[in-house]
Amino acid sequence: MDYDPMVMDDAEALGPVVKISQADSVRVKYELSNADIAFANSLRRVMLGEIPTIAIDLVEVEENSSVLADEFIAHRLGLIPLNAEGVESLLYGRDCDCDGFCEHCSVKLTLHAKCTGDENMHVFARDLVPTGERVNHVLGTPVLSDAEGLGPLILKLRPGQEVKLECIARKGIAKEHAKWAPSAAIGFEYDPHNKLHHLDLWYESDAKAEWPPSEYAAWEEPPQEGEPFDYDAVPNRFYFNVESAGNLSPDTIVSEGIKVLQQKLAGLIHELADEGGDGANGEFNGPRSPEYGTGADGFGGYTTPFGNAGNQSSWGGAGGTTPYGTTPYGAGQGSWS
Repeated sequence: MDYDPMVMDDAEALGPVVKISQADSVRVKYELSNADIAFANSLRRVMLGEIPTIAIDLVEVEENSSVLADEFIAHRLGLIPLNAEGVESLLYGRDCDCDGFCEHCSVKLTLHAKCTGDENMHVFARDLVPTGERVNHVLGTPVLSDAEGLGPLILKLRPGQEVKLECIARKGIAKEHAKWAPSAAIGFEYDPHNKLHHLDLWYESDAKAEWPPSEYAAWEEPPQEGEPFDYDAVPNRFYFNVESAGNLSPDTIVSEGIKVLQQKLAGLIHELADEGGDGANGEFNGPRSPEYGTGADGFGGYTTPFGNAGNQSSWGGAGGTTPYGTTPYGAGQGSWS
């Protein structure tokens, strides 16, 4: 049997198995098997919102005589994808010791355009010029994926109009703002034949005719006629379609997603582990009373610090006695014994 380099051998021993069906500069399609739905969905959510990238976060406008307001232009600039290769070497702004921004936590870009002709002038993402020191020569460069190499349109200038501004791009994740999202979309599918009946397909006359089969339907065996329903069946094959926004390559998004997920799990294990005990499940070291277990707090068992039995109050007497006299709930022995 020929060896497929995209399939991991010994699935039972190595755990999850990944089989890549398509990969290019824009998207990657792969199958994740020998895993449960919780793990697959966690990977999907991490790839969507927790992979660090770089995006414009601060805009200082020096001149703007266009018809667009400063805030409108700043919003458009923030959504322009920037190359995030090497972003792991860039510090988060909250972790840097600088006063505002520096080359260790940001990338500076400038834009200066003025329409001197008789026709309207189009200003594109390619007109953003990175300046100053950078981690590498591509980090923070606008992504130009169109055939003309222009990038997204930022604004238009009429004759005599001018725009001059300075941008600061910072590191972040999509959970903070969508402009840091590394992927445009992530398709996620399992059980293409709906054997598990997790989907209730709406149809008018014939579900099979009105709902065309998924492209992954050929990867799994269809249900047999009269086959009994397996109530214990769970999905274990998941199909991903990861589309990049251009700032990171699709394969980097997948690998970085796995890396971030590993870091989150390692942090959880570290918090749960008992570093001073005999094992991972040693004594509880969570929040307690400052004098827990010392006897210094005067509490003994279920008695109060005022002594006597459980229903004795600080005002003396029992049960129904209060500083204002006897309550209508009776005096003497209360309902607690």
